[in-house]
Amino acid sequence: MHQPVEKSFFEKPVLELAQDLIGQLIVHELPTGPVIARIVETEAYHGAEDQAAHSFRNRRTKRTEVMFGEPGSVYTYQMHTHTLMNVVCGPVGTPHAILIRAGEPVEGLEFMRERRGEKLAMKDWTNGPGKLSKALGITMNYYGHHWTNRPLFIAKSEAVGEVATSPRIGIANAGEAVHYPWRFYEKDNAFVSKFRP
Repeated sequence: MHQPVEKSFFEKPVLELAQDLIGQLIVHELPTGPVIARIVETEAYHGAEDQAAHSFRNRRTKRTEVMFGEPGSVYTYQMHTHTLMNVVCGPVGTPHAILIRAGEPVEGLEFMRERRGEKLAMKDWTNGPGKLSKALGITMNYYGHHWTNRPLFIAKSEAVGEVATSPRIGIANAGEAVHYPWRFYEKDNAFVSKFRP
């Protein structure tokens, strides 16, 4: 049985944690059994100084409030019809976060197939942030949850490939932040989102 990481795992700078999350497991324990994906792509958002971050200039709203909280908190938000999930990091009051952009299915494949559609190829189940949340059954109800608490947690994995970087995706109106190489992904992994540089 997988165990949650220690809280100390999240107590590091946002760019370091965004890389360290690559290869770790997202575990969602459901009554029907665990659904697990291995993280293969992340994006770091550097809080008040980052024009692409929801918390740019320390913007504090009902949506961003959790970003100012404890490192390791879950920040979920809606984009269109999708739920996107993030890992809060940085000291309390420093609103840094990491978007989990893609994962590789590990366990609970039938659940994922049902959630994502019988006709989709497996590589299309989880190769984007909204797709991943849907495949794992993660909803906005996890806003403010902590990534060390069951039933949704991050667990350690030793299977980490080579990590590559690129600019982040879908932030065209973020000024010079468009060019920051703060997207991290496992090189040559088929489950990385299709928006490759």
